[in-house]
Amino acid sequence: MESGVGVIVGRGSEQEVLSAFVATPGGRALVLRGDSGVGKSALLGHVAQLAAAEEHRVIRAAGVEAESDLPFAGLHQFLYPLLSYIERLDEVHRKVFDVVFGRSEGPPPSVMTLGIAVLDLLSLAASQHPLLLVLDDGQWLDASSTEVIGFVGRRLTGSSVKLVVVLRAGVPSGFDTAALPELAVTTLSEKDSEQMLDMHHPGLAAHVRQLVLEEAQGNPLALLELPSYVRGNRAGQAAEEPFGYTGIPLPQRLQQVYGARIKALDEAIRAELLRGALDGVGAGTAAGQARSRRYRMADADQAVYCGLLGVDPLSGDFVFRHPLVRSSVVQTATPNERRAAHAVLADIHRDDVERRATHLAASTVDPDEEVAAALEAAAESATRRGGAVAAVAWLTRAAELSELPQERSRRLGSAAYIAGHSGRLDQARQLVGEGADAETDGSPDAVVASGYVAFFEDGDIRSSQRQVFAAIESMRDRGVTEPDEVLTRLIDLLLAIAQYGSDEAWWQRVHALLDSLGDAVPSHSRIYEDAWGDVVLRGAGVRERVERAFADVHALRPWDVKRLTAAAYHVDTLSQYRPYLQRMVDREIETGAMADAMTMLHQIMLDQIAVGEWDEAERTGHRCLELTTTHKHALFVYHTHAYLGWLAALRGQVEHARELQATVDAWARPRGVGFLTQITDTIGTTAALAEGDYEAAYLHAIGITSPGTFRPYAHQAPRTLLDLVEAALHTGRIQQAHQHAQAAHHAGLTHISPRLALTTYGALAMTSTDPAQADHYYHQAEAHPHAHHFPYELARIHLAHGVSQRHTHGPKTARHSLTLAAQTFQRLGAATWAERAHAELRVSGLASRATTQLAELTWQERRIANLAASGLTNKEIGERMHLSPRTVSSHLYRVFPKLGITSRAALRDALGKIPDGQNV
Repeated sequence: MESGVGVIVGRGSEQEVLSAFVATPGGRALVLRGDSGVGKSALLGHVAQLAAAEEHRVIRAAGVEAESDLPFAGLHQFLYPLLSYIERLDEVHRKVFDVVFGRSEGPPPSVMTLGIAVLDLLSLAASQHPLLLVLDDGQWLDASSTEVIGFVGRRLTGSSVKLVVVLRAGVPSGFDTAALPELAVTTLSEKDSEQMLDMHHPGLAAHVRQLVLEEAQGNPLALLELPSYVRGNRAGQAAEEPFGYTGIPLPQRLQQVYGARIKALDEAIRAELLRGALDGVGAGTAAGQARSRRYRMADADQAVYCGLLGVDPLSGDFVFRHPLVRSSVVQTATPNERRAAHAVLADIHRDDVERRATHLAASTVDPDEEVAAALEAAAESATRRGGAVAAVAWLTRAAELSELPQERSRRLGSAAYIAGHSGRLDQARQLVGEGADAETDGSPDAVVASGYVAFFEDGDIRSSQRQVFAAIESMRDRGVTEPDEVLTRLIDLLLAIAQYGSDEAWWQRVHALLDSLGDAVPSHSRIYEDAWGDVVLRGAGVRERVERAFADVHALRPWDVKRLTAAAYHVDTLSQYRPYLQRMVDREIETGAMADAMTMLHQIMLDQIAVGEWDEAERTGHRCLELTTTHKHALFVYHTHAYLGWLAALRGQVEHARELQATVDAWARPRGVGFLTQITDTIGTTAALAEGDYEAAYLHAIGITSPGTFRPYAHQAPRTLLDLVEAALHTGRIQQAHQHAQAAHHAGLTHISPRLALTTYGALAMTSTDPAQADHYYHQAEAHPHAHHFPYELARIHLAHGVSQRHTHGPKTARHSLTLAAQTFQRLGAATWAERAHAELRVSGLASRATTQLAELTWQERRIANLAASGLTNKEIGERMHLSPRTVSSHLYRVFPKLGITSRAALRDALGKIPDGQNV
């Protein structure tokens, strides 16, 4: 398509689009997509020339297939020429780049956080001259960089930055879902093909000219390269032979063309080209200052003469004329030649742990412990920066190169462990199988991985517990006395299994086992042990310990953050750590610890529920459900259903909540997943409270714990304190309500978490028989410094306080508390609770916009209300209307707010005020 002097044949429509792209004010992005050799790079050069003429600063980068697994390698190449501007950014954004580029340690940023930092950097750089960013071979860009560049490309409007990305058709890329505008680059027309061929190869014999046109099929690179090959083949004799086989795709035929030229080079020059190709020396113009990070080919003038290389006009460096040349150089080399080239490159990149590991892995054949250790170090580096996929590959290769069977098993176990955390259970299972072939079958590493797969894939708690427990006992009996990585993984997995099991006897065994290990149990694992088990018995001081652990956040890996924030959830301080989760979750979903991201989404959802962001919580829940379903994490699928069911119950969507409750319970109860069955009981309690069916709420609540006690190792026992107390009070179980509130007080729940302090004071206030004492406890609850972090619980306490004030101090006094409750419930979307609060406001004599008119009753509601007003019980009404007492209770609950009343005693008067003929 393009001549050596920059003349473009044809492409009128493409040139118009590109001219408008450059000339139009403001930032824009554009993707050029087409087959190999179709002319994408020539158009990329054309748009760069147009931009340079308009005084844009042009920054080039090229995707490198060999680096497609290196986290942020492409982004670093893109931004390398702009590194000086980073020092002019604010401290927050400087730290983001320092972490991503490995200049300092810290929590890895999310795609959004890093994307915003990149936008600010580009904006700063473009303040002097507009920028044009051009990316060739974008399909080879690493996934981390692709996500960030896609994020940036969608948000360039209003800036002075333009972005052009070239993609090879037929090769999957992260840019496929980036939603950037595209321009398809197709083959040349027949007329343009003839013009281009005649321009570059005048005087071809007629039969050769026709053969080239037929074989090239409008592909510009083929039009440029095939004639020389055909003419060199015995002056055209039997020229049709190499091209007559139509089963060979055109790019492969062109590689044959380049291969013949490469083989004709001297051995030393071939080696030079091979090192450049394997290190990703760009096709076309080199990527600005980033060239210093690449191998610099030398003494390769012969390759320039043969049309394989060009010379960068700015740097004078040799560069490949086309990506197909680069791939042909690699394909024509022998395995020994490639290994030798990788060895040279490993030495050149000895200060870059990840790039050195890539080349070492490719240069080594026989087991080599030094190389295996280098790969393991690279895997650790990649994991911390969000590259779990690369880490698994490096650990697997490290296992292959291990000299000792136990080291091979350990590294395969580590690879399986990270694969499991990455949501790749099939790969984890395969790696466990490979490890089992070694002499170390049944090793602790294999137990970690296989236990992880069995537990998370299908919720297999019982066998996983036994397997992991036995492996820890074995390590203890062998004399492990200090923290060990494999032992720590086993301990943390055992604690997770025990948490989901929520069985007191098992937890006691776990405590005894960990106590027998002494100092071999890390401090973080001790936090998990105390927080995940029973916060009533062991939760004192957990908040402070979690806070101290996060003070050293630079040392935390994704699973460390996930586990510490799980501990924070149990002591209700999750909100202060949500920024860590949000920074990590997007990155982990794309390239990192996928399973950890699922748990992080659960935690984000829980915090959104806690702070009253219920719409956002529902969106997070559905995002997590899609992720867990796609990756076949059955345990997490039902865990997500459980949280969605609880949220539906909070909002008064009772039927949907009970459907999810039944679904989760049917899966979890036979497997002994007590963590989830407790949540299903909580769904039942919450749904019944929403309906005003206090008898059902009480029965569900005591399924979690008995009044006056907190069942050991039942994590929902303290969390449902207010539910049990309120249900007991409304069903006349005054003594049980009082006992439960006092039990919370004596257990010291006010010192364990801010939410438990709020609900304990609320429970004490609701159950106090002394009005002055009740007011004191209500004040302690409502004035608690963290009360506003838990709006749903606070609104319930405001509602109870208002009802109490109406009875003790009169309607006018009650209005403030009732108004606060009604407003909060309305904002949250807790429809049934809002109706109840509005009904209390009406009784107090204050009508609101939402309560000035009573809703009409259905025929069935009117019939049930009339029967209840006549003195019949719910059971008697149900017998007459062929309904269950529970259904009758639900109907009456809906009737009360419609009539503006709060008790059965007021039914007769309220019904008498309805005009004759209405709702009959």
